[in-house]
Amino acid sequence: MNASSIPFSRPLRPTPLLAAFALLLAAGEISAQATELRRGRTLSGTLAAGDTARYTFDADADDFVLGEVNQISIDVTIRVLDPDGQQRARFGGLGRGHQRFGGQTSSAGTYTVEVFATGGDDDASGDYEITLLRREDVATDPKKLADQMMARFDGDHSPGAAVRVWRDGETLYSKTYGMANLTYGVPFGPDTRTNIGSTSKQFTAFAIMLQAERGHLSLDDDIRTHIPELPEFDHTVQVRHLITHTSGLREFLNLLRMTGRRLDRGDWIDRSELIEIVQRQPKLQNVPGAEWNYNNTAFGLAATIVERTSGQDFHVFMRDNVFGPLGMTGTMVRPSVRHMVPNMSEGYTPTPDGYMQIGDLGGAVGAGAMYSTIADLQTWVENFASPRVGTRESLDAMMTSFVLNDGEESGYGYGLFMDEHGGLKRVQHGGADVAHRSMLVYYPEINAGITTQSNHAQFGSNVTFELAEAFFKDAMELEGEGEGDEEGSGFDPESYDPEDFDEFVGRYPLDAVPTFILTFTREGDTFYTQATGQQRLEIVPTSDSTFRLLAVEASVTFVRSEDGEVEGAILHQNGQNQPATRLADDEAPEEWVPTEDDLADYAGRFYSEELETFYAFAVEEGELVMRQRRLGDVTLEPGEEDEFAGGGLSFAFERDRNGEVIGFYLSNVRTRDVRFGRVG
Repeated sequence: MNASSIPFSRPLRPTPLLAAFALLLAAGEISAQATELRRGRTLSGTLAAGDTARYTFDADADDFVLGEVNQISIDVTIRVLDPDGQQRARFGGLGRGHQRFGGQTSSAGTYTVEVFATGGDDDASGDYEITLLRREDVATDPKKLADQMMARFDGDHSPGAAVRVWRDGETLYSKTYGMANLTYGVPFGPDTRTNIGSTSKQFTAFAIMLQAERGHLSLDDDIRTHIPELPEFDHTVQVRHLITHTSGLREFLNLLRMTGRRLDRGDWIDRSELIEIVQRQPKLQNVPGAEWNYNNTAFGLAATIVERTSGQDFHVFMRDNVFGPLGMTGTMVRPSVRHMVPNMSEGYTPTPDGYMQIGDLGGAVGAGAMYSTIADLQTWVENFASPRVGTRESLDAMMTSFVLNDGEESGYGYGLFMDEHGGLKRVQHGGADVAHRSMLVYYPEINAGITTQSNHAQFGSNVTFELAEAFFKDAMELEGEGEGDEEGSGFDPESYDPEDFDEFVGRYPLDAVPTFILTFTREGDTFYTQATGQQRLEIVPTSDSTFRLLAVEASVTFVRSEDGEVEGAILHQNGQNQPATRLADDEAPEEWVPTEDDLADYAGRFYSEELETFYAFAVEEGELVMRQRRLGDVTLEPGEEDEFAGGGLSFAFERDRNGEVIGFYLSNVRTRDVRFGRVG
């Protein structure tokens, strides 16, 4: 078990990949007097704008601590500082009600908890209560450790979570926490159906494999064989490209966000839009099979192919051919967000007004839209070990990394990620709908698996890997090991020499979107990363080459060449890995600081035929501001010349031979180079 397996590092909700670089709030004036927190004693307080209340507690190294702030009439943010005064974690996002904070202490001494009003409202003031609920040794028993890890999501006031662990057909641990429905006070139970998000993709890939076994399709088929209304691109997209994220198609959720669709507000998306989106795409984003780029459109089309080759709606096919034969009575595909799901958990997102019940993403069938129980997910994974539905050959193929056109392995099979953990092969897939979170992990060499599910948007699914280390430690080699999204066993951050970070300092464009650059810097003993157009965030070492972000659920692994030179980095978030290649010093462009006259070149209105959407730009107080009817105003940060970023979007402007700006290309990692032309 890692010495830092429940660190104070889970403060903000895991958000979509790369959009999670969020603004860190600054505390106001700190009160001179700190009050001691004692376990079980509730203290009352009042805050006004600019105030910070300070509390302390003494702890030993490797203590588990859990506290709670009841935000009676004020929205607060909570910071935890270690004995050296360094921030260990930050908790916030819920503006009313009970906000829990906690984790594992890194060293012995006096810890400080700072509580201050969230936001910039000068009139903000109100009452709160703070309680230290638990302070105890970090458990060595895996079951008790799981209880500690899930404690933030337990109780009558919180959306919940569920954990299930099994090995060789025996269930080792199964428990649920918190509430499935806050409105009606329904607790999370073992039979609660939870939206598993993208964990569903392996089921869609399995359905494709079943149809291939039955001779109804071939993985080599042109997808237009089954969906002839799709356009004919310069290169053939095969069925196998859909279920390996290598098709080159636009990713529809990212694309629709560009149009102003508010996916976080429940905007309607119909499945039929997937085909319409592909029909409007002028060309592929990459040659099929040449590049791995996570793609929900592709899995939606895969579900359509299952329907057309079987003559059944996808939810009926899955019920009759997969769930029913396996006895997965608690699992179903939700055809749309309007369809009922008996015994379901509602997904909740913390907001300044309390928990918001947002609902599910629309149009997600095939890419998501599946509800299951923790017991059914064990049944599903056990079919990988001893197939009752599907062939051994098909299941092995799903768990084999796809080889790209250049001969490199993608680390992804058919609907499943593959890597190593503790010396064991790990097969896994996480999922995140608007508020639900899911992770399903299988270790085939020891016939063991683990799943965690939650209806709380702040739940960090990577806790699943840490729990796996506790339950399967007898089979793992963890001594001195450090993984990209986990902390290295036995590593002491205090022993890290800050000057060693200098070899990592530099700029790292994402391979998938070169205009999106991660910049790493050092100021004294503090290390930072900053993504294009976003705020700078502090990172801390977890080994000599891995770092975790303090403000979000993400981490970074630096990669060396054979001669030991740092040549790249990998960003790990939500179970996904985004490689980035380092720019050499002579490749790094000089900083571009546009003048107001320069910015005036970009002012105007632009229109995309593909998206049927307008964007407008204006210069305000020396900055370029993007306006879109539903996205609102976004101040853009300049990058290289003619390039800007902001709001999770990257803009690369285009000039004609006379130097006039005539358009721009819009990207947001999974969808890129959508052209807008100037219209005014």
